[in-house]
Amino acid sequence: MQALTVVPSQQGSLAVTEVPDPVPADGELLVDGIAVGVCGTDREIANGEYGWAPPGRERLVIGHESLGRVREAPPGSGFAPGDLAVGVVRRPDPVPCGACAHGQFDMCRNGRYRERGIKELDGYASQAWTVPADYAVRLDKDLADVGMLMEPTTVVAKAWDEIEKIGSRAWFEPRTVLVTGAGPIGLLAAMLGAQRGLEVHVLDRVTDGPKPDLVAGLGATYHHGDIADVGFAPDVIIEATAVGKLVFDSMTAVGPYGIVCLTGVSPTGRDLTVDAGSINRDLVLENAVTFGSVNANLTHYAMAADALAKADVNWLRRLITRRVPLADFARAFTAEADDIKVVIEVGG
Repeated sequence: MQALTVVPSQQGSLAVTEVPDPVPADGELLVDGIAVGVCGTDREIANGEYGWAPPGRERLVIGHESLGRVREAPPGSGFAPGDLAVGVVRRPDPVPCGACAHGQFDMCRNGRYRERGIKELDGYASQAWTVPADYAVRLDKDLADVGMLMEPTTVVAKAWDEIEKIGSRAWFEPRTVLVTGAGPIGLLAAMLGAQRGLEVHVLDRVTDGPKPDLVAGLGATYHHGDIADVGFAPDVIIEATAVGKLVFDSMTAVGPYGIVCLTGVSPTGRDLTVDAGSINRDLVLENAVTFGSVNANLTHYAMAADALAKADVNWLRRLITRRVPLADFARAFTAEADDIKVVIEVGG
């Protein structure tokens, strides 16, 4: 069968190659691939900046934002042929650390976890794949053309879960949330905020294209410019741009005992002048919290599946601005104006 593979750390090695047909082990599903989403991590791997092949192998099958349809399922797995399925990305480390031992492999403490399509495990950008039933999630049948949004939705499901846990340190009834960035993570974070009945605001730099309309489609308010131009102090800020200035501005823009969740990964090696004393003063005197969040565990996958099932499928479809066939994969790694989520169709 065909798969999209790369030699990690080797720029220009991304290619469609022939790989062996998958054979499910005991307890595994055999899944026909439908599509994978492309994100910044995939682009970094394609650029030779990141990634590890499976032990003893040169090439890695990439793709962690999966969607497939079950072809075969073992008895008692909870799956049946024809079910839509998504594969979990991360696996616990083999030691395991305390967090992995408690099912919180997204919080692995020793870095020995593995990740499908990223670190030592083949991903899902192939015409078929296998996955242990315990690391797969069944999706609502209505999500057949948008289910590859599941993995990024798990990221923001975790972010909201952590926000609510931190908020429970005291009385916490947030009314407003500001999301900085209207990419896939930002828009999905805004969607989950709207599902919680919050007043949602989204800040991005563009003034036209699909983003303002997508925000309006959530009943949210779109802003552009600086964070100071938003005009109020949100109870919660979810930072999804990884832009250094916005990261630090968020820390001082949040309201009293507000919470700032950082979901973007900033590039290194760039200097930024900030008033550290002012930031520290605001954080301390306002009992504010700033924390980082990445990846997701099985609990967050269940939360994300529920959120997608409740969402307006037509709105979700609008997040996917381009779909390209596997043979034309290079187009998915070349940015175009108004891109939000680009998808590679691997089926057929």
